[in-house]
Amino acid sequence: MQEALRFDSSAAEPVRRDYLEQADVTRRQVKAAGRGLALTIRGLRKSFGDNDVLRGVDLHVPSGQFVAIVGRSGCGKSTLLRLVAGLERPDAGTISFGEETRREDIRVMFQEPRLLPWARVLGNVEVGLGRDRVSTDAKARAAQSLVEVGLDNKRDQWPAELSGGQKQRVALARALVSHPRVLAFDEPLGALDALTRISMQQLLERVWRDQGFTAILVTHDVGEAVALADRVLLIEDGCVAQDVRVDLRRPRQRGSADLAALEGSILRELLRGGDLRSDK
Repeated sequence: MQEALRFDSSAAEPVRRDYLEQADVTRRQVKAAGRGLALTIRGLRKSFGDNDVLRGVDLHVPSGQFVAIVGRSGCGKSTLLRLVAGLERPDAGTISFGEETRREDIRVMFQEPRLLPWARVLGNVEVGLGRDRVSTDAKARAAQSLVEVGLDNKRDQWPAELSGGQKQRVALARALVSHPRVLAFDEPLGALDALTRISMQQLLERVWRDQGFTAILVTHDVGEAVALADRVLLIEDGCVAQDVRVDLRRPRQRGSADLAALEGSILRELLRGGDLRSDK
Protein backbone atom coordinates (compact mmCIF):
# COMPACT_ATOMS: atom_id res chain seq x y z
CA MET A 1 0.00 0.00 0.00
CA GLN A 2 2.83 2.40 0.85
CA GLU A 3 4.38 1.77 -2.56
CA ALA A 4 1.12 2.73 -4.28
CA LEU A 5 1.08 6.08 -2.53
CA ARG A 6 4.70 7.00 -3.33
CA PHE A 7 5.08 10.15 -5.40
CA ASP A 8 8.07 11.11 -7.53
CA SER A 9 8.26 14.90 -7.25
CA SER A 10 11.07 15.20 -9.79
CA ALA A 11 8.95 13.54 -12.45
CA ALA A 12 6.11 15.97 -11.78
CA GLU A 13 8.23 19.11 -12.02
CA PRO A 14 7.81 19.67 -15.80
CA VAL A 15 4.05 19.37 -15.36
CA ARG A 16 4.15 21.95 -12.59
CA ARG A 17 5.95 24.38 -14.89
CA ASP A 18 3.13 23.92 -17.39
CA TYR A 19 0.64 24.86 -14.66
CA LEU A 20 2.53 27.99 -13.76
CA GLU A 21 2.99 29.07 -17.38
CA GLN A 22 -0.81 29.24 -17.66
CA ALA A 23 -1.32 30.93 -14.28
CA ASP A 24 -1.43 34.48 -15.68
CA VAL A 25 -4.08 33.48 -18.23
CA THR A 26 -6.14 31.79 -15.53
CA ARG A 27 -5.87 34.82 -13.25
CA ARG A 28 -7.23 37.03 -16.03
CA GLN A 29 -10.12 34.57 -16.48
CA VAL A 30 -10.95 34.90 -12.77
CA LYS A 31 -10.98 38.70 -13.01
CA ALA A 32 -13.27 38.57 -16.06
CA ALA A 33 -15.67 35.95 -14.69
CA GLY A 34 -15.70 36.98 -11.05
CA ARG A 35 -18.25 39.78 -11.30
CA GLY A 36 -20.97 38.99 -8.81
CA LEU A 37 -24.60 38.46 -9.68
CA ALA A 38 -27.36 40.50 -8.08
CA LEU A 39 -29.94 38.43 -6.21
CA THR A 40 -33.64 39.25 -5.82
CA ILE A 41 -36.06 37.17 -3.74
CA ARG A 42 -39.79 37.80 -3.64
CA GLY A 43 -42.40 36.05 -1.48
CA LEU A 44 -40.22 32.99 -0.86
CA ARG A 45 -41.94 30.20 1.06
CA LYS A 46 -40.79 26.73 2.06
CA SER A 47 -42.41 24.14 4.32
CA PHE A 48 -41.41 20.69 5.53
CA GLY A 49 -44.64 18.89 6.32
CA ASP A 50 -46.59 21.12 8.72
CA ASN A 51 -43.52 23.20 9.58
CA ASP A 52 -43.52 26.52 7.73
CA VAL A 53 -39.80 27.29 7.68
CA LEU A 54 -39.82 30.33 5.38
CA ARG A 55 -42.96 32.49 5.31
CA GLY A 56 -42.60 35.04 2.56
CA VAL A 57 -38.97 36.21 2.42
CA ASP A 58 -38.29 39.38 0.41
CA LEU A 59 -34.68 40.33 -0.21
CA HIS A 60 -32.41 42.10 -2.68
CA VAL A 61 -28.62 41.63 -2.69
CA PRO A 62 -26.63 43.88 -5.05
CA SER A 63 -23.89 42.46 -7.22
CA GLY A 64 -20.70 41.69 -5.30
CA GLN A 65 -22.11 42.28 -1.82
CA PHE A 66 -21.11 40.10 1.16
CA VAL A 67 -24.22 39.12 3.16
CA ALA A 68 -24.24 37.10 6.38
CA ILE A 69 -27.36 35.29 7.62
CA VAL A 70 -27.81 34.59 11.33
CA GLY A 71 -30.65 33.33 13.47
CA ARG A 72 -31.61 30.81 16.11
CA SER A 73 -31.40 27.12 15.28
CA GLY A 74 -34.32 26.09 13.12
CA CYS A 75 -35.07 29.60 11.85
CA GLY A 76 -34.58 28.59 8.20
CA LYS A 77 -31.26 30.23 7.38
CA SER A 78 -29.73 27.06 5.89
CA THR A 79 -32.94 26.39 4.00
CA LEU A 80 -32.76 29.89 2.49
CA LEU A 81 -29.16 29.25 1.42
CA ARG A 82 -30.04 25.93 -0.19
CA LEU A 83 -32.93 27.52 -2.08
CA VAL A 84 -30.63 30.26 -3.43
CA ALA A 85 -28.08 27.63 -4.47
CA GLY A 86 -30.73 25.55 -6.24
CA LEU A 87 -30.38 22.58 -3.88
CA GLU A 88 -34.04 22.87 -2.80
CA ARG A 89 -37.16 23.99 -4.62
CA PRO A 90 -39.40 26.69 -3.09
CA ASP A 91 -43.09 26.09 -2.46
CA ALA A 92 -43.86 29.65 -3.58
CA GLY A 93 -42.09 32.84 -4.54
CA THR A 94 -39.24 33.64 -6.91
CA ILE A 95 -35.43 33.74 -6.86
CA SER A 96 -33.78 35.63 -9.70
CA PHE A 97 -30.25 36.77 -10.52
CA GLY A 98 -31.02 39.55 -13.00
CA GLU A 99 -29.57 37.67 -15.96
CA GLU A 100 -29.23 34.16 -17.32
CA THR A 101 -26.98 31.98 -15.17
CA ARG A 102 -24.97 28.84 -15.77
CA ARG A 103 -24.67 25.96 -13.32
CA GLU A 104 -21.09 26.92 -12.50
CA ASP A 105 -22.06 30.53 -11.69
CA ILE A 106 -23.39 29.47 -8.27
CA ARG A 107 -21.31 27.35 -5.92
CA VAL A 108 -21.68 26.17 -2.31
CA MET A 109 -19.04 25.55 0.36
CA PHE A 110 -20.32 23.31 3.16
CA GLN A 111 -19.23 22.81 6.76
CA GLU A 112 -17.66 19.46 5.84
CA PRO A 113 -14.95 19.65 3.13
CA ARG A 114 -16.37 16.55 1.36
CA LEU A 115 -13.07 15.67 -0.33
CA LEU A 116 -12.61 12.49 -2.33
CA PRO A 117 -10.16 10.34 -0.32
CA TRP A 118 -8.95 8.48 -3.43
CA ALA A 119 -7.95 11.67 -5.28
CA ARG A 120 -4.99 13.92 -4.58
CA VAL A 121 -5.53 17.57 -3.65
CA LEU A 122 -5.20 18.81 -7.24
CA GLY A 123 -7.69 16.20 -8.43
CA ASN A 124 -10.18 17.22 -5.74
CA VAL A 125 -10.01 20.82 -6.93
CA GLU A 126 -10.52 19.74 -10.55
CA VAL A 127 -13.84 18.17 -9.50
CA GLY A 128 -15.17 21.72 -9.15
CA LEU A 129 -14.78 22.22 -12.90
CA GLY A 130 -17.53 19.70 -13.68
CA ARG A 131 -17.66 19.00 -17.40
CA ASP A 132 -14.70 21.35 -17.95
CA ARG A 133 -12.40 18.79 -16.30
CA VAL A 134 -11.61 17.53 -19.79
CA SER A 135 -10.45 20.96 -21.00
CA THR A 136 -6.79 21.48 -21.82
CA ASP A 137 -6.34 24.08 -19.08
CA ALA A 138 -8.14 22.14 -16.32
CA LYS A 139 -4.99 21.35 -14.34
CA ALA A 140 -3.71 24.91 -14.72
CA ARG A 141 -7.00 26.31 -13.43
CA ALA A 142 -7.00 23.91 -10.47
CA ALA A 143 -3.37 24.77 -9.68
CA GLN A 144 -4.09 28.50 -9.79
CA SER A 145 -7.06 28.02 -7.49
CA LEU A 146 -4.75 26.32 -4.99
CA VAL A 147 -2.38 29.29 -5.27
CA GLU A 148 -5.31 31.56 -4.39
CA VAL A 149 -5.86 29.71 -1.10
CA GLY A 150 -2.15 29.27 -0.32
CA LEU A 151 -1.97 25.50 -0.90
CA ASP A 152 0.06 25.19 -4.08
CA ASN A 153 2.66 23.13 -2.21
CA LYS A 154 0.00 20.58 -1.16
CA ARG A 155 -1.39 19.81 -4.61
CA ASP A 156 0.09 16.29 -4.78
CA GLN A 157 -0.87 15.20 -1.27
CA TRP A 158 -3.79 13.01 -0.24
CA PRO A 159 -6.68 14.49 1.79
CA ALA A 160 -5.80 12.25 4.76
CA GLU A 161 -2.45 14.06 5.06
CA LEU A 162 -4.07 17.48 5.55
CA SER A 163 -5.19 19.31 8.68
CA GLY A 164 -8.82 20.37 9.11
CA GLY A 165 -8.06 23.93 8.03
CA GLN A 166 -6.14 22.75 4.98
CA LYS A 167 -9.05 20.52 3.95
CA GLN A 168 -11.41 23.48 4.11
CA ARG A 169 -9.00 25.53 2.00
CA VAL A 170 -9.05 22.74 -0.61
CA ALA A 171 -12.85 22.85 -0.49
CA LEU A 172 -12.69 26.63 -1.03
CA ALA A 173 -10.31 26.17 -3.97
CA ARG A 174 -12.73 23.63 -5.46
CA ALA A 175 -15.57 26.16 -5.14
CA LEU A 176 -13.48 28.95 -6.67
CA VAL A 177 -12.05 27.02 -9.62
CA SER A 178 -15.15 27.47 -11.78
CA HIS A 179 -15.02 31.26 -11.26
CA PRO A 180 -18.42 31.48 -9.50
CA ARG A 181 -20.42 34.68 -9.52
CA VAL A 182 -22.33 33.71 -6.37
CA LEU A 183 -20.62 31.74 -3.60
CA ALA A 184 -22.78 30.43 -0.76
CA PHE A 185 -21.12 29.40 2.50
CA ASP A 186 -23.06 27.06 4.81
CA GLU A 187 -21.24 27.23 8.18
CA PRO A 188 -17.90 26.41 6.45
CA LEU A 189 -15.75 27.27 9.49
CA GLY A 190 -17.88 25.82 12.27
CA ALA A 191 -15.67 22.79 12.94
CA LEU A 192 -12.34 24.66 13.04
CA ASP A 193 -10.37 25.73 16.11
CA ALA A 194 -10.39 29.43 17.00
CA LEU A 195 -7.05 30.45 15.44
CA THR A 196 -7.63 28.48 12.25
CA ARG A 197 -11.10 29.97 12.00
CA ILE A 198 -9.75 33.54 12.15
CA SER A 199 -7.19 32.68 9.47
CA MET A 200 -9.91 31.22 7.26
CA GLN A 201 -12.12 34.28 7.80
CA GLN A 202 -9.28 36.45 6.53
CA LEU A 203 -8.83 34.15 3.53
CA LEU A 204 -12.54 34.26 2.68
CA GLU A 205 -12.51 38.05 2.81
CA ARG A 206 -9.39 38.26 0.63
CA VAL A 207 -10.65 36.01 -2.15
CA TRP A 208 -14.04 37.77 -2.10
CA ARG A 209 -12.37 41.15 -2.51
CA ASP A 210 -10.01 39.83 -5.20
CA GLN A 211 -12.65 38.08 -7.29
CA GLY A 212 -15.77 40.17 -6.75
CA PHE A 213 -18.36 37.40 -6.43
CA THR A 214 -21.56 37.85 -4.43
CA ALA A 215 -21.07 36.10 -1.07
CA ILE A 216 -23.81 34.66 1.14
CA LEU A 217 -22.65 33.27 4.49
CA VAL A 218 -24.80 31.31 6.94
CA THR A 219 -23.22 31.28 10.38
CA HIS A 220 -24.06 30.87 14.07
CA ASP A 221 -21.11 33.11 14.94
CA VAL A 222 -22.33 36.72 15.10
CA GLY A 223 -18.76 37.95 15.56
CA GLU A 224 -17.83 36.25 12.31
CA ALA A 225 -20.83 37.80 10.58
CA VAL A 226 -20.00 41.40 11.54
CA ALA A 227 -16.29 40.90 10.80
CA LEU A 228 -16.92 39.71 7.23
CA ALA A 229 -20.21 41.03 5.92
CA ASP A 230 -21.53 44.24 4.39
CA ARG A 231 -24.96 43.30 5.79
CA VAL A 232 -26.16 40.93 8.47
CA LEU A 233 -29.67 39.49 8.05
CA LEU A 234 -31.46 38.18 11.12
CA ILE A 235 -33.99 35.48 10.25
CA GLU A 236 -36.88 35.06 12.69
CA ASP A 237 -40.29 33.41 12.32
CA GLY A 238 -39.49 32.55 8.71
CA CYS A 239 -38.85 36.15 7.63
CA VAL A 240 -36.07 38.73 7.60
CA ALA A 241 -36.57 40.36 11.00
CA GLN A 242 -33.58 42.70 10.78
CA ASP A 243 -31.30 43.90 7.99
CA VAL A 244 -28.21 45.42 9.63
CA ARG A 245 -25.70 47.40 7.56
CA VAL A 246 -22.06 47.00 8.61
CA ASP A 247 -20.61 50.35 7.59
CA LEU A 248 -17.13 49.77 8.97
CA ARG A 249 -13.92 50.16 7.01
CA ARG A 250 -11.95 47.12 5.91
CA PRO A 251 -9.80 45.45 7.03
CA ARG A 252 -11.75 45.29 10.28
CA GLN A 253 -10.05 44.99 13.61
CA ARG A 254 -11.29 41.95 15.54
CA GLY A 255 -12.13 42.96 19.10
CA SER A 256 -12.66 46.62 18.25
CA ALA A 257 -15.30 48.61 20.15
CA ASP A 258 -17.33 49.22 16.99
CA LEU A 259 -17.50 45.53 16.07
CA ALA A 260 -18.28 44.55 19.66
CA ALA A 261 -21.14 47.04 19.87
CA LEU A 262 -22.67 45.82 16.61
CA GLU A 263 -22.25 42.17 17.63
CA GLY A 264 -23.88 42.89 20.98
CA SER A 265 -26.94 44.54 19.44
CA ILE A 266 -27.52 41.57 17.11
CA LEU A 267 -26.98 39.06 19.91
CA ARG A 268 -29.58 40.80 22.06
CA GLU A 269 -32.13 40.30 19.29
CA LEU A 270 -31.11 36.65 18.86
CA LEU A 271 -31.44 35.93 22.57
CA ARG A 272 -34.84 37.56 22.90
CA GLY A 273 -37.10 34.54 23.58
CA GLY A 274 -37.65 31.47 21.44
CA ASP A 275 -36.80 27.81 21.99
CA LEU A 276 -33.77 26.20 20.42
CA ARG A 277 -34.61 23.73 17.70
CA SER A 278 -32.73 21.68 15.16
CA ASP A 279 -31.68 23.42 11.94
CA LYS A 280 -33.83 22.80 8.88
